[in-house]
Amino acid sequence: MRLVTRKAIVGVWIVAVSAVLTACRAPEPKAGPAQTATDAAAGSPPSSVTRYRVDGSASQLHVLVYRGGALARLGHNHVLSTEQLSGAVVIDPQLERSQLVLDLPVNSFVVDDPHARAQEGEDFSAEVPADAREGTRGNLLREEVLDGAKFPTITLRATKVGGTHHQPTVMVNIVIKDATRQIEVPVKISYAHQTLTARGEFTVKQTDFGMTPFSVGMGALQVRDELRIRFTIVARA
Repeated sequence: MRLVTRKAIVGVWIVAVSAVLTACRAPEPKAGPAQTATDAAAGSPPSSVTRYRVDGSASQLHVLVYRGGALARLGHNHVLSTEQLSGAVVIDPQLERSQLVLDLPVNSFVVDDPHARAQEGEDFSAEVPADAREGTRGNLLREEVLDGAKFPTITLRATKVGGTHHQPTVMVNIVIKDATRQIEVPVKISYAHQTLTARGEFTVKQTDFGMTPFSVGMGALQVRDELRIRFTIVARA
């Protein structure tokens, strides 16, 4: 009987000690949301209304042009690039009040800069001869496409801003030639040392802006209607 009683007492003590240790154990840390970590890495947005001027020399915009048609293999994909952007960004603590205007000089586009092509990967790895680059630039500036002589500037202006300060979604009016279209552009923004860096990409169709994509041989070799635009905009307070 004593033996049973002692075992029972020992059992009670074990249960009691275990309960105390469990109660005293530090709680498992909870993982914070991924967005918090991302935002921390992207810096803190300004706490008051801040105006930034676009630094064209530090910014870049690439227009990716893809070949199409039955004889596409005879053509090239092209990268149009410019580092002569200008404009302004206003960041407001109330994000919906933020503003953007960006101007792209049409005649500043460079066709198939080797560094720009290297940045865009395998689809643009083939070397493009000088005469093909010159021909593409001539087609780009002709009246049926950008008509650089009559319309020297492409303008982008924000009409609505939503989302967060690090990942806003911007409704943008794009003016090419005499046509205006509204496009939604997702953007990622980082902030550091009075500098804002915005990155993103979107697509447009040439025909939406009254442009006629280049085509020869009754469409056997052509430029696809859809263009992909990638950008990195650096702006300084």
